[in-house]
Amino acid sequence: MVKLFHDASENCSRVVTEKYSTSFSSAIRMLHRDLRTPIFNIYGFVRFADEIVDSFHGYDKHTLLAEFKNETWEAIARGISLNPILNSFQRTVNEYNIDHALIEAFFHSMEMDLSKTRYDSEGYKEYIYGSAEVVGLMCLYVFCDGKKEMYDKLEAPARSLGAAFQKVNFLRDFNADFNGLSRVYFPGCDFSNFTRCDKEKIEADIQLDFDQAYEGILRLPMKSRFGVYVAYKYYLSLFRKIKQLQPATVLQQRVRIPNYRKALIILRASVKNQLRLI
Repeated sequence: MVKLFHDASENCSRVVTEKYSTSFSSAIRMLHRDLRTPIFNIYGFVRFADEIVDSFHGYDKHTLLAEFKNETWEAIARGISLNPILNSFQRTVNEYNIDHALIEAFFHSMEMDLSKTRYDSEGYKEYIYGSAEVVGLMCLYVFCDGKKEMYDKLEAPARSLGAAFQKVNFLRDFNADFNGLSRVYFPGCDFSNFTRCDKEKIEADIQLDFDQAYEGILRLPMKSRFGVYVAYKYYLSLFRKIKQLQPATVLQQRVRIPNYRKALIILRASVKNQLRLI
């Protein structure tokens, strides 16, 4: 009967992902059915940790994050947890032998969010690695299914894709991060005088990440390529919309991609996939 518990746990991770990110959820559903559950398991875990540091105002975030971290390691070591999100996550970690150093790096970035509000260049890179790049690498373990040579070849573009997603999120969520949480992630920027030059410099860096990521997407296994490509196109579309805005507008509003646009992205991606263009 333990299978019922595992199934319920994995359903919880799916629901959490769907609740917090319709874009990622729809992209995950474009993956081969064998891959959907483990990727939902990873994103459900990531989402919960992120919520602790971003949303649990009025609570002791340091204690809650520390407890969540300890419970994560206990779940992985025991092979089970009564926390359904951690139970589903540990199943994926143990099944695909995900490097524990990636999980440690992720928690380190979450801890940085509790104490740091501004970053220099090195801190910025360190934060992005732990908060986003390692999430892509955890997923890459699933996509490569134990094929280390493939993983090694795709590691750099997977990191670039995670970095691109995170940097776009920083631009999209600037108002909430700066005005709501007093965080400024981009180093060297004076956001009281955010210029077009500042914005274009950030955008050029993001574009480089997208370009490097695309080369890796083309080399992914067929089971994962289409779903990852859809997520890539979602964020590329969001990025292009942000590029069209004035710097002051970026600082004041949260840019979104409407549902009809997302549906069009999937349709176009499907055509390209059928024509073997991705």
